[in-house]
Amino acid sequence: MKSLVDLTLTAENRRGHGALYDALNCGRIDTDRLRAELALPVPRTDDGRIVLAVDVSPRLRSDAPTSADRLFCHVHGRAKSVSQFIPGWPYSFVVALESGRTSWTGILDVVRLGPEDDATAVIADQLRGVVGRLIAAGHWSASDPDMLVVMDAGYDVTLLAFVLGDLPVEVLGRIRSDRVLSATQAGPGTGHQRPAAQARPRLRPGQARHLA
Repeated sequence: MKSLVDLTLTAENRRGHGALYDALNCGRIDTDRLRAELALPVPRTDDGRIVLAVDVSPRLRSDAPTSADRLFCHVHGRAKSVSQFIPGWPYSFVVALESGRTSWTGILDVVRLGPEDDATAVIADQLRGVVGRLIAAGHWSASDPDMLVVMDAGYDVTLLAFVLGDLPVEVLGRIRSDRVLSATQAGPGTGHQRPAAQARPRLRPGQARHLA
C-alpha cells in the first residue's frame, strides 16, 4: 500500500466506507515535523544555486458559503484582459525551482491566508523558516552562493529585502508598470551627480509609464 486510499481497498480493511475519513478527522498533523521532512535535497539550477519562488494560489470555493474565512480570489477569465473575483481560499506557497524545461517544483511550505493577513508579511515569515530549515539540513553553507528568491509584482520587494537582510538570500521581483523610480544623472559640464527630476507625467487610464 502506498496511500490511505489503497488501504480502503484491501480485503483486511473490514470497516465502513467512512472509516478512513473519520480517522483523518480525529487525527492530527505535526506541521513542524512535516516542514522539516520537506527540507529534503532540493532542486537546484545548473550552477548549483538554490532558487526559491513565492506566489499565492487560490482554491476556489464558490459553492461552499458555510466555509470559514473565504476571501475573494483574483483569477483570470477566459477572454484576454478579463479577470474575475471568486470566493475561495488563497494559499501562500514557497517552492524550489530547477533549470530546464520542466513544470516540476519542490514545494517547501504552504500557508493559507486569512482575512487579516498581509501576503508580504506572511511570505517573509515563510522564507525565514524555509531558509533556516535548509541551512539546518545542510543544503546550504557559507561557501555557497546566496539563495535567490523570485516573485511577482504582488509583493513589496523593497520591504522583503530589508526584513530578510540578515539571511543569505537575494530578492528578485517584478514591479508594477506604474511605479516611478528616481535615479541620479550627471550635471552638465560638472562630472558630478545630481538627483534626477521626479516629475510624474499625466497619463490616461490604462497607459503604462516607461522609464528611459
